[in-house]
Amino acid sequence: MQNTYESLPENLPAPIDDGACDHLIGMQLPNVSLRSTNGQSINLSQLNGKVVIYCYPMTGQPGVPLPEGWDAIPGARGCTPQSCAFRDHYTQIVNLGAIVFGLSTQITNYQKEMVERLELPFPVLSDHEFKFCNPLQLPTFTAAGMVLLKRVTIIASCSTVDAIHYPVFPTDTDPHWVIEQLMTDSGN
Repeated sequence: MQNTYESLPENLPAPIDDGACDHLIGMQLPNVSLRSTNGQSINLSQLNGKVVIYCYPMTGQPGVPLPEGWDAIPGARGCTPQSCAFRDHYTQIVNLGAIVFGLSTQITNYQKEMVERLELPFPVLSDHEFKFCNPLQLPTFTAAGMVLLKRVTIIASCSTVDAIHYPVFPTDTDPHWVIEQLMTDSGN
């Protein structure tokens, strides 16, 4: 891969488990279509089999400063390392029978730049209208006037939430949690 990611700064504040995702297990994914970086509209509730959705706040762009105080927000930093880690473990996750999607509230054109730059082999979904996030009551925070998702990873099977990873920290370990869950589910 041409693009790797920088190490996260030391001493970032770790997010705490505030219980904001405890209600998700057993919920049905919302029956909504979301724009994807591959040009398709994807309705996650209509997909069969295992679906991994890693929800993240936002990715930065080279040369564009992150919102002021970004590093002080627990769990905000680390979207690029998380996406790169999913890229690097994509084949292993797919071989365990799951489909991978990234999801943020950024618009699709913004996300496309990141998908191309990081050479992601999976689509990223835009929920800039909160049609997916609001019905699931996913936790959010505000930075620089933007309402952004807190980082949570969902594993669903035939539209039902089976497992959640929240809070996710450090972010580049998230695929390891997903792989462990998928292996446990398959009896490996």
